[in-house]
Amino acid sequence: MRSCTTPCAIAFALAAFTGAIAAQSPGLTRTIVTRADVSVPGREAVIAHVELAPGSVAGWHTHPGDEISHVNEGEVTLMVAGQPPRKFGAGQGFVIPAGVVHSASNEGSSTARVVGVYVVEKGKPLASPASAPAP
Repeated sequence: MRSCTTPCAIAFALAAFTGAIAAQSPGLTRTIVTRADVSVPGREAVIAHVELAPGSVAGWHTHPGDEISHVNEGEVTLMVAGQPPRKFGAGQGFVIPAGVVHSASNEGSSTARVVGVYVVEKGKPLASPASAPAP
């Protein structure tokens, strides 16, 4: 059996990186700070800095685990399937359960900066695009 050499490893890393980019919308930057195993088998914690540019929309998506976020700067409008939109400003936080379709927008004039903590299934993309919920 042949082992994965440097070109194979590079191809795998590129595929993983490309998948991460595909899950982000223009105007949204999600920078992973750290990943670590948690006490639940098959899960990991991911901490990320998330920036949403003025006038941008994250796009409808889901996570393979819970999202716990804190708004550091600016304001975001959170849209969760089946709920009215809610605004969160600096110093406020929100939780989105695993698999729930949601999006966020920045209707302000400055970049919104959020710290996102995700407790997700290992080996799955952090975010996956989803269809917009029916009105």
